[in-house]
Amino acid sequence: MKVGWIGIGNMGVPMVKNLVKAGFNVTVYNRTIEKAFALQTEVGVSVAHSPAELVAGNDFIITMLADDAALTEVYTGTDGILSGQPTAGLLAIDMSTVSPETTRRLAGLCAEKGIGYMDAPVSGSVKPAEDAQLIIMTGGKQADFDKAQPLFNAMGKLSLLLGDNGAGNNAKLAINLFLAITIQGFSESILFAQQNGISTQQFLDIVNNGAAGSEITKLKSAAILADNFKAAFALKHLAKDLRLAEGQGMHLPAGKAVAASYKAANDNLGDEDMIAIIKHLQNK
Repeated sequence: MKVGWIGIGNMGVPMVKNLVKAGFNVTVYNRTIEKAFALQTEVGVSVAHSPAELVAGNDFIITMLADDAALTEVYTGTDGILSGQPTAGLLAIDMSTVSPETTRRLAGLCAEKGIGYMDAPVSGSVKPAEDAQLIIMTGGKQADFDKAQPLFNAMGKLSLLLGDNGAGNNAKLAINLFLAITIQGFSESILFAQQNGISTQQFLDIVNNGAAGSEITKLKSAAILADNFKAAFALKHLAKDLRLAEGQGMHLPAGKAVAASYKAANDNLGDEDMIAIIKHLQNK
């Protein structure tokens, strides 16, 4: 099967590599074309010069982009997906984290062109993407989900069809709400321990060897100890996801407080990893 891929950032690159490893014929488009050519040299993908080029000749088009505006531009802009002449049976799969409203609007526009559409955002950052251990949350039709299953199997450890278009988006916003609350609580507890004479290393040992520990606390412990805030999942993206969750009616106390915290931190720390929230909280 032939796959057109749009967006080769931190997540897109390892996901494309896993598709190539699984035997898919992949053509990529990226706004910064040099990144596409670098990936071509590394793993042998083909390179397109516009989203419209991907519409003819591919069985799937997958997008992995930063936000609603970038996704909308790829579909509706000059030389966008919707300007091309699609292959019969073409299925578009968006793996970005965007609003359900954007998904449903684009799904409707695709339907007018005879293109199927699924939202399929992922849970997991760069390391799970590299290891094909992502969790893929989808919204759309059962037949499209079944058709896309080989792709999902090549990139993730679990894929679920959760309902109609937008259901995958809502699940992703819910899991990222949980993630943000977890990271905020983790950071606050570290700072409280420090303020009361408990070393960071010892406190992290307590967390990660007890019931409160999790994969995310273990993963971020190393970053905290090394003072390494290089983005695996940028704080600005989590702040954006919390804003989208508020747009979907998220109104409970912890969620609202954490959304405000990440919004404030985004001004100075947006390009750093989400665990950089601890640096923001140190100044409180």
